[in-house]
Amino acid sequence: MKSRIEWVGHNCRLLHRISTEFRQTRPFAGMTIGTGIHLEPKTVALILTLQAGGARLVSTGNLNTTQQSAIDYLAARGVTVIGRPTRDRDEHQTYLRQVIAEKPDLILDNGGDLFCLYLDDRYEGLLGGTEETTSGRMRLAALRSVLSMPILVINDSPIKQFAENEHAVGQSVLESYMRITNRITNGQRVTVFGYGACGRGVAGNMRAANAKVSVVDTDPLKRLQAHLDGYDTPKREEAIASADFIVTVTGAGKVLGVDDMAHFKDGAILANAGHFPVEIDADAIATSDLVEARTAYEDGIESLRLRDGRTIHVISQGHMFNLAGPRPMGNSIESMDLGFALQARSLEAIARGLVSRDACVVAVPRNIDERVANAFLEARYA
Repeated sequence: MKSRIEWVGHNCRLLHRISTEFRQTRPFAGMTIGTGIHLEPKTVALILTLQAGGARLVSTGNLNTTQQSAIDYLAARGVTVIGRPTRDRDEHQTYLRQVIAEKPDLILDNGGDLFCLYLDDRYEGLLGGTEETTSGRMRLAALRSVLSMPILVINDSPIKQFAENEHAVGQSVLESYMRITNRITNGQRVTVFGYGACGRGVAGNMRAANAKVSVVDTDPLKRLQAHLDGYDTPKREEAIASADFIVTVTGAGKVLGVDDMAHFKDGAILANAGHFPVEIDADAIATSDLVEARTAYEDGIESLRLRDGRTIHVISQGHMFNLAGPRPMGNSIESMDLGFALQARSLEAIARGLVSRDACVVAVPRNIDERVANAFLEARYA
């Protein structure tokens, strides 16, 4: 019986075509590419595509999303994989430092960790690379003057915004919520923190599943947009107090914390779908003096009984629950195939010297977006 990794690889049609091309053109011949990205079946397809282009790959994962099956599959195919599945931040930082110690020519980053560590221990020969996330872009944008190299932000591509963030994240959050909790969405009050592309997708999928959806965002324009899209936009405390399920997808830190515990509805479920496990201050909430007892259930659900009799539930300790929970599936194959095709083409352009040093922490060039969009549509109608 073939593995899910092979099923995913078979359905990554863009990456399959790019791999075939790269075996002929070898854009990364003689280069090392360091990656710090979720190690799961779809990223396996991306990493092997880059390897097909002649690169030596040195790869590690992200906190609490690394899958051992992905490590084993990559290692068996000559990829240097550093580390193991972990929730320990210090251990994870050690793995990232080991990637940088290999002095990669190109970096594929996911959250800005590798580029920040590079600045702590610079070396000659880094050509640039890519950053996958909004969280990483926010970190690296402040460092443009010291980085001074081409770094293309995949998440700022319109393709990534609508294909993966809006459509796929919303689907995976709904799917993960129902699979992990097995709870109904119909008629339930869901509060979504953040109304960027991911938040819009989450809100839309929850509404399509017959939930009553409220949106909270610090940006008045985003709140207005949510209002005009038909969502409730009550005050923050009201949105928390009414919610049966609260999901954070903002890219910011400590969106929900101890100060919010007085407002949580009895039985409320909290989950985070943002990249970093910082949006819900899960440790502080769990160890608060307001908590009387803690009960851990299978599938990463922890229930906290408060001293006033209420109970709240936290999924995956505030980690990205649509990729960190049981049998983590993440976003749909096709959406990731699009985003990873952007990754492969962006790294190819940097390796070939087609991106200037001034393109530091900027969006993917329009010509790459168009090339990937055309390729996807051609593959669908071939």
